[in-house]
Amino acid sequence: MADAKVIPFDDDRTRGSAVPRPPRRRGAGSRRKSGEHVPVREIGEGGEVGEVQPLPTRAMAQDDVPVTGEERAREGADAGGLERRIAGGLSFLRRRLTGDYEVDDFGYDEELTDQVLMSMLRPLYEKYFRVEVKGIENIPAEGGALIVANHSGTLPLDGLMMQVAVHDHHPADRHLRLLAADLVFVLPVVNELARKLGHTLACAEDAERLLGQGEVVGVMPEGFKGIGKPFGERYKLQRFGRGGFVSTALRQGAPIIPCSIVGAEEIYPMIGNAKTLARVLGIPYFPLTPTFPWLGPLGAVPLPTKWTIQFGEPIPTDGYPPEAAEDPMLMFNLTDQVREQIQHTLYKLLVQRRSVFF
Repeated sequence: MADAKVIPFDDDRTRGSAVPRPPRRRGAGSRRKSGEHVPVREIGEGGEVGEVQPLPTRAMAQDDVPVTGEERAREGADAGGLERRIAGGLSFLRRRLTGDYEVDDFGYDEELTDQVLMSMLRPLYEKYFRVEVKGIENIPAEGGALIVANHSGTLPLDGLMMQVAVHDHHPADRHLRLLAADLVFVLPVVNELARKLGHTLACAEDAERLLGQGEVVGVMPEGFKGIGKPFGERYKLQRFGRGGFVSTALRQGAPIIPCSIVGAEEIYPMIGNAKTLARVLGIPYFPLTPTFPWLGPLGAVPLPTKWTIQFGEPIPTDGYPPEAAEDPMLMFNLTDQVREQIQHTLYKLLVQRRSVFF
C-alpha cells in the first residue's frame, strides 16, 4: 500500500470515474529504507500532480523498541548469575546446618572464611582503610613461609587487614595463618571467630607444625608492647622478644618475609592508659583516646586512615645447618636484620605518604 495513489473526485467529472494510474518508476537508488516517508501525490485538473501531506503517525512507544540479542544475552546472564548465587547460598546453608563441612586440627574453617568472614572484613579493607598492597609477589607460591610484621593500632586490626591482603591479592590464592596471643583465645565469641579464621596460639610448636604443612604463617613479635604503645611513639618498633620466630623458621627452613604496615597507628591515637582499670579487667592496657571512652560506643569507631602494607624481600633460612636453630648469636643477628628491615621500610613509606587520610 506504500505506492497507492489518492484519486480525488472532481465536480466536472462523472462520479465514480477513475483516472488512469501513472506508470510507477524505479531507478537506481530507488529502494526505500524501513520507516522512510513515502510522498503521496494527487492528480488535479489538467493532469497536474501535487503532493499530499501524510497524516501524523503515532510515535513509537518505549515498549515498541526492539530488544537486541546482546541485551537478551546480558539479561539472561544476570538472571543465571543470580540463580547460581542463590543456589550456592542455599547449598552453603545446608552444609552448615547438617555439619557437612571440614575444619583442620586448629579449628580453621576454610569455607566459612572464604564465603563469610572475608566478605565481612573486605569492606573495611577496601572502602574504609583503602589498603594499598606492595610486594605481594615476595610471598612464595608454595611451601611454608613466615611473615613478620610490626604491630600497632590499640586493637589488632592490622593483623586482620594483612590476612585479607594475602587472601585477596596473592596470585596463588594463599591463606595467612596468624599466631595470636593467649588473650584472644579466652575471650568469648572472639575465640571462636579467631579459630575459624585460622589463627592459633603463638607458640613454637603450633608455628612449626603449620610451617611443616606448607602454610604461610604470620607473627607480630612486638605483641602488646607494640599494639598498646603511646601515640607519641608511633612507628617506633618495640623489642622483638628473644627471637623465637627465627628459631622456628630455621628449624623448618622457611623464608622470613618482613612486612611493614603504615596507617594502623592513627586509627586509635592512644594518649593515655588507665592502668588501674586495666588490672581490674585483667587486660594489658585500657586505652584512652581523643574519642574513647568520652563518646561511648561511638568513640570505638576507628579513624578512616589510609593504609599501606608492604611485603619485603624474603630472608632465606634453608642454607643453615640444623643446629643453627640453637645458636643464640645467629638468632640475635637474624632478628635484628628483620627488625631493621621493617623499621627502614616504615620510615620510607612515611616519607612517601602524602597524608594520614589520603
